[in-house]
Amino acid sequence: MKNTVFIIAVKKDGQLKPEYKISIESWKKWCNKNDTQMFLLEEPIVPMDEMHIIWQRYFMFDIFEANEIESDQTLIVDADTIVHPECPNFFDETDGKYCLVHDDGSYDWILRGMEHYSKYVYDGAWFDFWKYGNSGFQIVNNKHREFFDYMREFYFENNEMIRSIQDNYGIGTDQTPLNYNLILKNIPVKLLSYKYNMTCMYKKEILADDMLHTKTGWVMHFNGLPDKEKSVPHWMEKTYRYLYG
Repeated sequence: MKNTVFIIAVKKDGQLKPEYKISIESWKKWCNKNDTQMFLLEEPIVPMDEMHIIWQRYFMFDIFEANEIESDQTLIVDADTIVHPECPNFFDETDGKYCLVHDDGSYDWILRGMEHYSKYVYDGAWFDFWKYGNSGFQIVNNKHREFFDYMREFYFENNEMIRSIQDNYGIGTDQTPLNYNLILKNIPVKLLSYKYNMTCMYKKEILADDMLHTKTGWVMHFNGLPDKEKSVPHWMEKTYRYLYG
């Protein structure tokens, strides 16, 4: 089987963020070790004032087709992650399902997002909070192409409301709609262990100078940090050096 790691790495003002470079280097090493190909989305498919870059990951199947890339399973992962050099091959754990990791971050942020999308987009629909996944680590296969088409259609049909919810309530981008749409479209989902997407490490008090977070799991996600413009590159560089020398 051919597996792929897909990362959005679009430059800002002609420069790639330092933390993106660190993330990519760690994933390159993991891919080489695990016979996995890597694809970097370096240019937006749609102008970013029309579609947030995060939503553009749902063009992935079209991008692969245009570039003649074959992939049986693909991990779509955020560029503020570092993968541990000893991370197991998570592609072996998917059971052919759409795989996420439960978002064990800010419960307030998640529940407010669910509440506002329920009220303004999904006609009062609700689902089990413990089935809510973080969109920064998604494993998909070719069965999910139609669902990705639907995600794009959903965005363009609801663009104004999505932007309004983001602007007025500060509730993320694609993550809550992804969770709602997976459930409403009856897509079988498998939630993998937290060790494959360790979100909000700062709030869990495991992000520390003794590198405790590197002993907790396999994919470290540097989200939810205060003063993120400084703290994210700082912690990612420090973690990368500790793990890779």
